[in-house]
This record gives sequence, C-alpha cells and structure tokens, in this order.
Amino acid sequence: MEDAALSPNPYMTRANWTSLDGEWEFAHDDAGAGLANGWDKGDTAFDQRITVPYPPESVASGVNAKGFHPVIWYRRVFEVPALKEGERLVIHFGAVDYYASVWVNGRLVAKHEGGHTPFSADITDVLGTGAQTVVVRAEDPCSDVRIPRGKQDWQEKPHDIWYDRTSGIWQPVWLTVVPKLHITDLAFVTDIANARVRCEVRLSAMPERPVPLTVKLGGDEVLAEVTVMVDDSEAEFDIAVPALRHGMTRGRLMWSPDKPTLIDAELTLAGAVPDRLSSYLGLRTVGIGHGHFLLNDRPKFLRLVLGQNYWPDTHLATKPGELREEVEHIKALGFNGVRVHQKVEDPRFLYWCDRLGVMVWEEMPSGYAFSASLVERASREWAEVIRRDKGHPCIIAWVPLNESWGVQDISERADQLHFADALYHLTKALDPSRPAISNDGWELGDTDILSLHDYAPDGEELGARYGDGEGLAELIKGYGAAGRRILLKGEKADGRPLMLTEFGGVSFTPETGVEWHGYATVSDGAALEAKLEGMFEAIAASQHLMGYCYTQLTDTLQETNGLLLADRTPKIAVDKLRRMITLPSAAHPQERVAAEREYAKARSKGIEAARGEARED
Repeated sequence: MEDAALSPNPYMTRANWTSLDGEWEFAHDDAGAGLANGWDKGDTAFDQRITVPYPPESVASGVNAKGFHPVIWYRRVFEVPALKEGERLVIHFGAVDYYASVWVNGRLVAKHEGGHTPFSADITDVLGTGAQTVVVRAEDPCSDVRIPRGKQDWQEKPHDIWYDRTSGIWQPVWLTVVPKLHITDLAFVTDIANARVRCEVRLSAMPERPVPLTVKLGGDEVLAEVTVMVDDSEAEFDIAVPALRHGMTRGRLMWSPDKPTLIDAELTLAGAVPDRLSSYLGLRTVGIGHGHFLLNDRPKFLRLVLGQNYWPDTHLATKPGELREEVEHIKALGFNGVRVHQKVEDPRFLYWCDRLGVMVWEEMPSGYAFSASLVERASREWAEVIRRDKGHPCIIAWVPLNESWGVQDISERADQLHFADALYHLTKALDPSRPAISNDGWELGDTDILSLHDYAPDGEELGARYGDGEGLAELIKGYGAAGRRILLKGEKADGRPLMLTEFGGVSFTPETGVEWHGYATVSDGAALEAKLEGMFEAIAASQHLMGYCYTQLTDTLQETNGLLLADRTPKIAVDKLRRMITLPSAAHPQERVAAEREYAKARSKGIEAARGEARED
C-alpha cells in the first residue's frame, strides 16, 4: 500500500472520507488587508493556484515564493458527500503553520494555534445547497523565535543548520462523515506482564446516556473482544489478552524492529448511526533498567539515525510514496530507529515505522528565545503531539527539548530549568509508559536517559572518550565535548542508560564559497568510508554506550552531512554502511551471539547452495 492509498491518519481510519488535497486558489496578503477586504466571506477568487499540501515556499506547490510572506490565504470550492440522517461532516487539517482560521461558506468554523498538530471542525450546520466554499487564512510569523519553529529559518534565506520555511498547509486536508457522537482520539497501551491492553478513547461530546463501545482485537485470530458502557467524553479500560499469558508462544504476537507484528483493532460506538473505526496496536513495552534501554523487558541497543525528513521540492511536506521509501532507506542501512529532528512527522510516516519496524524518538520543534509565551505555546502544542501519537508502537521515547534551544541559559537560570523539568513531568503525566529526555544533548535536568552530543572528528577520539569507564564517570560530572555541563542535577548516571544521541556529521570538503563546513570533512568516498568505519567501531567497542544516533540520514540544503544525498542516493555502498552500522555492541553480549548465529545460518545456506550446484553439475 502506498501513501496515497492510506487514510491521512492510518491509526484511526474510517471508511467514508474524502481528500481535499490538490489544487486550491491562493493569495499572499503581505499588507494584512484580506480580512478588511472580506476575503473570509469566500466570494473573492484568488489569482494564484497552489497544490495542497505543499507549502508555498516549495517548488512542488507551484508558488515557489521563499521570501517573507507572513499571511497567506487559500480558497477551494468542493462538493459535499451525501449525508444520511444523523450523519455529520467534519473537515480535518493535518497541520497548518502557524495560526489558522477556517471559514466555510463565510462562517468561521475553526481557529487553531500551532504549526505541527491537527485540528478539525464539524461543518454540517454551515453547509448550503450545491457547491461549498472553504477559505483558510494562515499566519506564519516568519522571524518570531518565540514560537516552536524547529529548523525553519527566521532569516530570509537558509543559513548554517536552518532551512527554508514551511508555511501554511503542509499536511493533508480531508473530510469525514461521522455520527454526531464519535471517537476523536484513541490510544492502546500494552501491559505484557499482566497480559492486558489499556484502551484510552475520547469522544466528540458527553453522551446523553451510557453508550456501548465494542473493541475487537485481532483479525482471523480474535485475541480479545469486549463491550464497555461509556458515560463520559473520556474513557479508559483494560482489555485482557489471554494469549499473552503463554510465555513460550507470546513472542509471535509481540512487536519489535525485527518482527513488527501489528494487531488489527475494530471499534464500534453504538448509536442510531454507529461510529465504526479501524485501528491497530503493537504489543510491546519500553523502559529503562540497570543502565539499559529495555524493549519488551530485554536490553536493546539503539542504532538510530537523525532524520531531518526534509525534501528539496516539498520541504517538510512529502509526495505520495516518499514516507514509506524513507523508512525503507533507514531499514536498508541497518538502523533500527530514527530520531525525527525538530519536526512532528506526518502520521503516515509513523504508520510505516509501525508496519516496517523502525523505532522512533519523537521530538518537539524548538523556539529560540525563552519567554512566557514560548513556555505556554510549547507546553500546549507538545501535549497535543503526545495526544496524537501516543498509540504508535514505534515511538519509544519523547524529546521535548534539544541542546538547550529556547532555554539557552538553563545552567544559570532556575526558571529555564523549571521549564525543562516541567516538560519532562508533563510528558510523563500524559504518557508514563515511555522514557522521556528533558533536554537532549547536554544540560540535563530530570531525564530517563543520559543523552550526549559529541561531534568528535574521528573514531580514535570517540574511543578514548567513551571506552574508559572512570574517565566517562568524570565527564558526566562535569563538561561534555561541546563545553556544556552534562548534568544539572546530580553527578551520576544512577542506573540511567548513557547514549551518544548525536555524532558524526561528516561532510565532503565544501567547494569554495559554500557556507556549510560540517563537523568533520573528507575529500572523497573512500575517506568517508574510512572515517565512518572508525567512528562506528569505536562506539561498538564501548561497554558503556547503550545506543547512538548518527547525524544524519540525508543531505539537507547546505547541511551536507548525510549518508545519502538529498535525492536519497547513497554516498557509499549500502552493504558497506550496513556492515558498520550493525557491528555488535560490546555493551550487549547477546548481540555477538546473535551475529555468530546469523553467520552460521548464512554459511550453512551457502554450503547447501554449493552442494546443490554440484549435484546439478
């Protein structure tokens, strides 16, 4: 199945939905006069055309206007699907950056703040006869560094490690037909030890009376089916899964990168018009223990790659097929996970990570100037992110802050440390089932993982720094390779796993006049291979590192330090990269055993193949 055939949110799929992606009318409003001129009424046709959901700064949008345009407008005429008695029509926006106002037939139906999270509106009561008109006004404060903007540049042109902006609509727009009372949010949380799954749902309104909700887990093999009475707009209940009690056979049901088993889920909310929803879950647990990251209660070494998830002609948006291909690139290289950097990715990307088996660190895009407004905005939107994505089994950790961006004086100012710690505790309150990292890279307050960033230029330096346990203990007490304190609370790991969550960043030597010079440079592919081999060998040899994240998957504009070019062409052979990336970790002896087992299997197959050829001769 390709992206285009998927529901815009595959985790919550309904049969009756209609895409509104494609050609819309479009206008810049640099003077901010659109409201005064009545553009919201829907009677004014705009003179430009844009292809939604590509941002107007991108080539794929057809607009390709990269300068500062703080206010933009969209208009589209659409037909209404046939509605039966008791059915309602809801319009959905996957993401609109940053402020959005939506009118249908001249009536305001939605306002939303936050450039990375979805919103929707029931538009049934404003529908007329015949064609309908939807108008969207998006305001993206181009240089405001007190909004969560991630890697979108606040300067007019991209510089250093920041990129072109992605303004306005950049994720799908669609319609769904639903009953008045319907499910709006869903998450499954696995408790393997107690052989059960917790189901969490939110409804569109408070039921007038208790309503039956039936949940069926499994397809041909039904693992569980329960009916509960829901009498509130939010409900949580446990579902017993007896098959998880069999310790010798439950592995066939459990999710992991090596075996990403997904269990179908069907939900039916009873009513005059029932609400039927298709979903899925992965039976897996994540956590930390005795200095290790744990997947399904077993130590797991994390091999992550940092993904900017940016495309040259669509920016943060994507074309059909690209999301699955990105996940396939990650798997082919030998990584078992991705840290999606400074971006809340399209739900279809998370679907493919669930389906194909790629673990995800989910990260909140940063603002860059600490203020009360940034605290309010980031906290609110981060809660919306967790609410949207909590049910995905691929997500194994939450990262609300990166490298003290937006809390640049955290080591000196108590209010900034309180903010970082508050985000950590907010995260754990909303989802205690996953580890959270308060400030990835350095200057860590409350955190479940000690995540360090170190762009040492070669493997020798990495080996010296992370191979010596006593020296590493002293490093954790003080200042890291970037000259920033590692811990702002305490001086010890205290059983928390230590990971190198940014390293590498190797670029080809830039041409004269090129701004970006990377963290380390090489002159050609052979030198790149040698440099990478030294780095990955040093990390694999460490008995103290429990995971890593290599910077980065692809070249992105001037940041040319990817393993792949911007068009996703590998810089060196994939099999060579995979051999380095999958080197067994000295910190996880079971990996050496597994590697020897795989080698024996491969050798056995080779011998059998040779015997077969000999018999044919």
